[in-house]
Amino acid sequence: MPQFDHAFDWVRRNVADGPLPNAVLGVANADGVVALDAFGEASVDDHYPLFSITKPIVGLAALRLVEQGRLTPDTPLERALPGFGAGRDDVVRLRHLASHTSGIVEPPLDTPDGLRPSLLAPGRDFAAGTVSRYSTIAFEGIAALIEHASGAPWERAVDDVAGRADASGLTFDAGASPHAPVDAAAQSLDYARFAALRHPGAGLLGRAADLLALGSALLRNDGAVVAPVTASAMLRPLTAGLPKLEPYPASRGQDWGFTWNLRHSAPGLLTTDTFGHGGWAGTEFWVTPSLGVCFVLLTNLGGGFGRFGVDADELHNAVAAAA
Repeated sequence: MPQFDHAFDWVRRNVADGPLPNAVLGVANADGVVALDAFGEASVDDHYPLFSITKPIVGLAALRLVEQGRLTPDTPLERALPGFGAGRDDVVRLRHLASHTSGIVEPPLDTPDGLRPSLLAPGRDFAAGTVSRYSTIAFEGIAALIEHASGAPWERAVDDVAGRADASGLTFDAGASPHAPVDAAAQSLDYARFAALRHPGAGLLGRAADLLALGSALLRNDGAVVAPVTASAMLRPLTAGLPKLEPYPASRGQDWGFTWNLRHSAPGLLTTDTFGHGGWAGTEFWVTPSLGVCFVLLTNLGGGFGRFGVDADELHNAVAAAA
């Protein structure tokens, strides 16, 4: 652990002085966990709501079906949902859903209308493939395509990914976590209503060990989760050259791959090949192949610590420099 002491000190300070209520930080390489600790009222074995870290895990489940010849990135959503797109003159495909370019109108995370009705609501934000705007409801579309292609509930495909990565703690059971997000209601989220949705774009819960196991498998790139050719394909930018709207404008220096956030030009980072995802409550999961390292930060601050002016790039760089 001393190798990564600056990273762990960063988390320790932000728990002791705020704004983080508590946290778990873990670092791994291709061989497994190299450093792991908990801060505040937390244990390294605790489950946390992962929020949008769910997205790339569901993306991996879809890519497994691509490998099996059951889907391609060009598969239209209408194949799984014949009622989708009424009144639209464009075609929404799996690659659009996976890269935040589908143009589906975004409902609240805790939508009282339900996920499938929200997905099928009329209208659009923009023509598919012309603009990038962050979307969580699009992953309900990916779930529908997974179910149509596999003939089974989409959660089963996610369980398969978890099993391949030895991430047995991943679950959609909100009762597994003692760390419901703090300030959720003040940030306009009814957490109980949200958790009941089992959202394929934000609903997973997990332990640091689960994400570190997945990160280690991706670093090994040995085919345990997806084939190396698939891993390469999922990290190809799908939004290069497109207008990028808030909250991920072009100035952030990133593109979207197949559900992965590719931070290739992020001005605050030391690295250029980092990929991963963050979550609404301040969770972070990032992999840097050139350094052979990944890290996970689990915490439960509703809305994330960016609203307090805390810069997560400091943590990224502390891990990268130590690696």
